[in-house]
Amino acid sequence: MAAKYIMAITGLIFSAYVLVHMIGNLKVYQGPEAFNSYAHWLRNAFYPVLPYEGLLWILRVVLLVSVIAHIVCALILKSRARRARGGARAPSIRRRRGLGLSVFAGRSMLVTGVVLLLFVIFHILDLTTGTSPAAPDGFQAATHESSYAYSNLVDSFSRWPASLIYIVAMLALALHLLHGLVSSVYDLGIGVGSKARNILAAVALLVALVVALGNITIPVAVLTGLIS
Repeated sequence: MAAKYIMAITGLIFSAYVLVHMIGNLKVYQGPEAFNSYAHWLRNAFYPVLPYEGLLWILRVVLLVSVIAHIVCALILKSRARRARGGARAPSIRRRRGLGLSVFAGRSMLVTGVVLLLFVIFHILDLTTGTSPAAPDGFQAATHESSYAYSNLVDSFSRWPASLIYIVAMLALALHLLHGLVSSVYDLGIGVGSKARNILAAVALLVALVVALGNITIPVAVLTGLIS
């Protein structure tokens, strides 16, 4: 039971993070000054109570711990399911029948999880550390006074392979969120009826689509010249 609870809680942490992160990303449509100011604020938030990049490091540590816990618990649950296969069905398996919209997403959770893990590594090398060859040649690291997030983003997404990687990852994220949000409700012991289950699946689908499509519009906008 502990593994399911941990997966549910860490999954909700990820969901909240990607939603807030997507909202922040959309500031790119307000232009270089607004987007760079937002990126600069993230590094200086709550200074001097927190050191430079203190908020970012707190978020990074929480997310890293959550990722490790999520993966470990996923492996534990997968191992248990493999041992239980062919025997009596667990209540949790019966409870997850008929999730409707999230059935396909549930079957692809392992694949989308691996895709997202690989994408996170690429994304960090691309737009956080500026490590070649993931990052564009013109990458500029942020300083205490300035941020170059807008130009780094445009330079990165101007490369169609980088944009394609991002778009594929966002589609994988949509599938992962769709099933993960619904599963988290059940794993936390929140029982719902059939009508509520359908509503829950619809809400999960809406959140997944909003996050994925909101992010996908950015590389598309760069490739089409809307953002430059």
